[in-house]
Amino acid sequence: MQNKEFRKTLITTTVIFLASLVTLFAISVTWNTFSNVNNLTGTLEALSTAVTAAAVFGAAYIAYQELSEVANTRYMDIADRLFGELNSPENIAARRRIFQNLEDDPAVGLKNLGREDREAMKKVLNSLDRVAFLTQSGWIPDDLIMPWMHPMIAKSWEKLEPYVLYERERRNEPYYYEHAGRLAERCKQWRAENLITEEQNTRWVDNAL
Repeated sequence: MQNKEFRKTLITTTVIFLASLVTLFAISVTWNTFSNVNNLTGTLEALSTAVTAAAVFGAAYIAYQELSEVANTRYMDIADRLFGELNSPENIAARRRIFQNLEDDPAVGLKNLGREDREAMKKVLNSLDRVAFLTQSGWIPDDLIMPWMHPMIAKSWEKLEPYVLYERERRNEPYYYEHAGRLAERCKQWRAENLITEEQNTRWVDNAL
């Protein structure tokens, strides 16, 4: 709605500006006709250039607003998909499970993991990979999504990073969940730039929602 109102205002302003130029043109033609015919050609050229410049400026500005509206729509679509991904009941339950059940030492923890715990780990890691794909460079600015998304990423990666690093070495697969790791690094950087030191440290509480 705001973009439409802006375009209407811009078009109105452009029309008024062009009408003013036309009026000035008429006055100049009349004046030069009675004063100095030799200046008429120069005046016409100057006014023609001004009219062309005004038209180009107006068209460029309208095009810019159209592109901005398309970009904002795309950002909203991606943000909505991210919200749905991270806040689905399945992913919330999976994150809660790894927050509560994962041991700090992956060598010990993997031996004691049940099937449901393993499935929860994979679900959270796959979710982080999907978020990393949707937020890859140039698709959506981090400043639009990190303010609400960073706690989920930071907490999940704090629990899962030791296991991912352990599996990379054990499998000899340095690319194992590489994109999720890069997402976590971007999240860490955003938190360092926008949060005070105390806020960057995860607080774990018992019986949390």
